[in-house]
Formats: sequence, C-alpha cells, structure tokens
Amino acid sequence: MALRNPLTQLSKRATQTQISRLTATPPASIWPSKAISMGQKQQASVNPPVMQDSTGARGPTAMVFMNMGGPSTTDEVGDFLSRLFADADLIPLGRFQNYIGPLISRRRTPKIQKQYAAIGGGSPIRKWSEYQSSEMCKILDKISPETAPHKPYVAFRYANPLTEEMYNRLLEDGFGKGRGGRAVAFTQYPQYSCSTTGSSLNELWKWRQRLETKRAGDEVDEAGAIKWSVIDRWPQHSGLVEAFAQNIEAKLAEYPEERRKDVVLLFSAHSLPMSVVNRGDPYPAEVGATVMAVMQRLKMSNPYRLVWQSQVGPQPWLGAQTSDTVAQLIKKGNRDLVIIPIAFTSDHIETLYELDEEIIGEARESLHKAGKDGEGVKRAESLNGSPVFIRALADIAKAHLDSGESCSRQMGLRCPGCVSEKCLASKRFFAGQESLISAAA
Repeated sequence: MALRNPLTQLSKRATQTQISRLTATPPASIWPSKAISMGQKQQASVNPPVMQDSTGARGPTAMVFMNMGGPSTTDEVGDFLSRLFADADLIPLGRFQNYIGPLISRRRTPKIQKQYAAIGGGSPIRKWSEYQSSEMCKILDKISPETAPHKPYVAFRYANPLTEEMYNRLLEDGFGKGRGGRAVAFTQYPQYSCSTTGSSLNELWKWRQRLETKRAGDEVDEAGAIKWSVIDRWPQHSGLVEAFAQNIEAKLAEYPEERRKDVVLLFSAHSLPMSVVNRGDPYPAEVGATVMAVMQRLKMSNPYRLVWQSQVGPQPWLGAQTSDTVAQLIKKGNRDLVIIPIAFTSDHIETLYELDEEIIGEARESLHKAGKDGEGVKRAESLNGSPVFIRALADIAKAHLDSGESCSRQMGLRCPGCVSEKCLASKRFFAGQESLISAAA
C-alpha cells in the first residue's frame, strides 16, 4: 500500500542525504552545451509533408529518429528536468520517484537555466538529429525507391519535439486515421538499453494506444492505424564503425609520429545503475561489441579502455568512471589520451560540457599548474554531419525495410529480471506488427 506522504515517513537524515547527493551531481544530460554556429554545419533542407495519396509501391514511409533530446532554450529546462527525473527507466529513484524527482528538478532548474543563458542557450542535439534524418531520407529516396518518399521525423523523450507532438504530426501528414501507412522507429542509440531505447519505445507505444485505438474515440478505425517497425540496435554496423575509426585516426594524426602509437584511447559511454545492469540489460555487452569492432578496424593500433561517464546519485553505477580513469592515468604518467564518445551519435551536453569542459578542461588545467603539457588530452570529434555516418544510417534503414521484420530477435527477449508490464506490452505490440507489414508488402 502506498504511503499517504512518503517523504514524511523517511528519516530526515536519510532523505536529506539522498536528495543532496542527487542534486549536487546532476546527470550530464542536464548540463549545457556549446552553441553551434550556423557556419559550422550545413542546414538540412525542409521536406514537404508526405500524404498517403502520393504513395508509390510501398511508400510513403515515415522515418522517426528517437533520442533523449535536450532543451533548446532556457525556458525548456524546467520541463526537461521534470520529465528526466520522472522516468524510472532512465533514473530509477525507487518507490518515492514521484516525490523525489520533482524536488530534484525544481532545485536544479535555476542553476541550469543560468548555465544555458551564459552560453547563449540551447542543446545542439535537435539540429543534428533533424539534419541527419533529413539527409538520410534523401539517400533512401534514391536507394529504396519502392518505399519512397521517405519523410523524416524526430521524437525526443524529454524535450521538444516530444513523442506526442511527433505522433500528431504523422496524423496531420496523412498517416494513420484509417489511412494506414508505414512508419519506422529508428533509435539513435546504437547500443540497446531499456533505459534509453526501451524507454523511448514504451513512450511511442503509449501514444499509439492513446491516439490510434478506440480510446481516442469511436471514429478511430484501428485497422487503418500506422504500421510500425523498429530499428532497435546497430552496434557493429560497418558504416558506424568506419565513421568512428576515421574520427579517431584524424585525432591521432594531431600527435607527433613518435608518440602516436602510445596514445591511450578511452571509449566513453553513458553509464547505467548496477541495478539495471544486474537485471540483464544488454547495453554493456553491446557497447563492448562496438569498441572491439572499432579497434579491429584500427588493427589494434593503440592501447585502449572502455570507461563510463555521467554517474548520478548514491547508488552503485557501472564503472570505471571516465573522470576517475583520466585522473588515474595521468598520475601514472600517461598524458596522451583521446576520449571517444562511443555511444552518442552527435554532439550534445555529455560531449561538449562533461567531456570537453569538465574532464578534459580540468585535466589540462591540473597539468598546466604542475608545469606539464596538458594538450595531449583530447577528444575525437562526434559523428555529427559525417557523410560516412549518414550513409550508414541509410544502409541500416534500407536493410530493415527490405527485411520485412518488425524488430530484431533480440528485442523480443526481455531482461531476465524485468518485471515491467509496460515493457512487456510494448515489446508484444512491436513484435506483433510483423504480420501487418508482411501483408502490406
């Protein structure tokens, strides 16, 4: 039975300790990022709406990029934090999540707003997501004409455009509402985790149930609902591996040749609470698979480690932590280090602030104060507008469209320790779409 006022039932000392630790070390997702100037990236052209009466053989097809997202303005920070701390899939706070989460977000909002204001405001993740999805769809129109035209959409879990907004846009553009149509949910987390891709898919399923079933009104024809499929993971795709490898090689080329082979490569990925890992989440293994594929492409040219960033809160998280590893390696005399964001598909707060400003900035500063050269601590560029990466996205999408599958076989297997009924219902729904897709092909 739920307590009427849970916070009053906790010991004052325990409650204050937990809240203090959570608010003192926020997830990197709430840190501000450097602004992207218009001259630093090419802007994607705007695609017109795709109506169902413009279809060819099996098109049009909606391509929906799913990601965490980030606040584009300082006014969005409060809502972003509220959604973030309310999601137990991402930040499990236990039975008091509905009480502790809002308290943490309210305490953090003013400080984070000031940080965004100081840099001009805004995360670049929406700009990059819209660019990547639009450019991918242009390639898809050429290499998969039978499913063209391809319409790009972006659905963020915690920031605008939210999943609900994206779904309503699909309906407005002529998909669903008795007209059917095909949509692909394309996760932009290459490695699957219940905390990221799983949470986004649960949210997508929730809005599908609300907007395209009889819950939305008697006039809804569920037989004419959007037919969904999912690209739920792609950790070892050759194009993804090549894009990472090229960025690493470009960064290694900045070192003198005699030092280059001794540069330590630190592949950094967002960490997970050990409670999630021990439940059976596949994310650590899939991140490791990406790292090994990249190192094999590089012919094992350098010493390397896989490390984990963005730990938050008092509970144990997957380590070793990126910040600790950098500090420890420097103490051991390793001052040539390249950090590679291996689980991110574009620059955002975890790369531009946590890695660049906090970890690398502080490491360089400490070395300089000790009278040593700190410029050997660097970060490989993120994938961003890499043509190799965007072509890889198109290849992944085409293979999926050609396969007739609604999701991978891996997605159908629940974590051994999972007890979430929402997760079960979501997985069953997306797996069950395969027969509808095959019938429409």
